[in-house]
Amino acid sequence: MTMANRHRGEVAAVFDGRRFTLCLTLGALAELETAFQADDLVALAERFGSGRLKAGDAVRVIGAGLRGAGNPVSDDEVAAMTTPGGAAGFAAIVTDLLTATFGAGEEEAGENPL
Repeated sequence: MTMANRHRGEVAAVFDGRRFTLCLTLGALAELETAFQADDLVALAERFGSGRLKAGDAVRVIGAGLRGAGNPVSDDEVAAMTTPGGAAGFAAIVTDLLTATFGAGEEEAGENPL
């Protein structure tokens, strides 16, 4: 099993008792731009930086991250998954993935970018 490489924007997460790697590749980000009707990456980052996260947003971000890392899952499959910590666990995964993707200084690591 390979480890997630944060230098490549990868994060690890557990869904349904299995470990997965997630990564928001350029293709995954393009998918999210379309899903959220964002004009560009700056608009997408601003949306995520608003501090508000809908459950459907989490499903889309996690789904795109899973697909970006090569896991062939649909958003419907993601919506049916469970993770340790429940809703808070999903929010933490999204936060971690967005931080790995859009970056945070070492001094900001662990802070909520949402």
